[in-house]
Amino acid sequence: MKTVYAGNFEKSDRSDCRVALTLKKSGGIDITLNSKVGILYGAAIRKTAEEVLAFYDIHHAAIVIEDTGATDPVICARIEACVKQLVRTDKHYLPGMLPQNADGTARDRLRRSRLYLPGNTPKLAINAGLHSGDGIILDLEDSVAPERKDEARILVRNTLRAVDFYGAERMVRINQGERGLLDLDAVVSQHANVILLPKCESPEQVRSVDERIQTLRKRFQIGNEVWIMPIIESALGVMRAFEIAGASPNLIALAVGLEDYTADIGVPRTLEGSETFFARCQVVNAAKAHGLQAIDSVFSDVSDMDALRENVLASKALGFDGMGCIHPRQIRVIHEAFAPTEEEIAKARKIVEAFEAAEKKGQGVVAVGSKMIDPPVVKRALRVMELAGKAGKN
Repeated sequence: MKTVYAGNFEKSDRSDCRVALTLKKSGGIDITLNSKVGILYGAAIRKTAEEVLAFYDIHHAAIVIEDTGATDPVICARIEACVKQLVRTDKHYLPGMLPQNADGTARDRLRRSRLYLPGNTPKLAINAGLHSGDGIILDLEDSVAPERKDEARILVRNTLRAVDFYGAERMVRINQGERGLLDLDAVVSQHANVILLPKCESPEQVRSVDERIQTLRKRFQIGNEVWIMPIIESALGVMRAFEIAGASPNLIALAVGLEDYTADIGVPRTLEGSETFFARCQVVNAAKAHGLQAIDSVFSDVSDMDALRENVLASKALGFDGMGCIHPRQIRVIHEAFAPTEEEIAKARKIVEAFEAAEKKGQGVVAVGSKMIDPPVVKRALRVMELAGKAGKN
């Protein structure tokens, strides 16, 4: 009889469990539980296991659960991942959906920071929203080993339903190709706000993903928009950035991934960033030409906050609106560095006040000093004021 496994049970794997499942021909359900919270929650864990197996019409099996404090949605995901290695089924055992996790997000909302979380590591997702990042990325691509991607997809699906993101935008980085389309099937139905499309090199990739998203929105009656953020990570992607940025009206941003880009052009990534200057400028200009936000790559040294601040200031000077994070401690520095300066705030306030005064008088022309102000300038000034308010500078 074949035994299959899902989940993690190492010393560092808090809030997770490892499940081993073997189907039997008779004898009912035999549950072996090793849990550090077994005294308090052992009966509840056993009941959950029985309910999930019954949902899949499994009535004879041996299941071993080695638990380090996993929540119920995690336990359910791990058991389901085992079941689907042994049984053909289109059924999905879904935990309850938090009401706020069905909310949509605005096209132009702030995306200064987006925190990457490995999709198969539940301990990092539980309280990720408390760090006040603008977005949380549940990653199904590079951070998940190929043989674990199916179980990670189930876990990410449950995370989208059951974990409170505390207002952070719910993002998922999918895989490439057919596997990525399977990822979409799992996460679009669970109200993911943004789909990150990795290693994007053509507008056709965007359109393929967009078509699948729209089909799924219709099937699952998803009223909110599901946005797309392509990630440019190769020389070819950089050269096609403009076409990619215009591939769909459902794009909200264009991001650049510099680790893969520098590997593609055959150079090491440096702190100064001269080797990535062209790529970053291309991505910014392609994004802005299509009215999209431009999102910079991650800064990989999580211990050097001074260098991170300098990197963010340089990113802001190029025209980027945000960047990726790989550790929560980076979020505050990124938000502070992307915040407008006092000079920028004062200028924006003058523009907004002049615009509001002109509106009250019914005037169609706005002037600040000797300069005429048109609607795009007013919109930019309002954005500066919004950023200032978010940073506590109003």
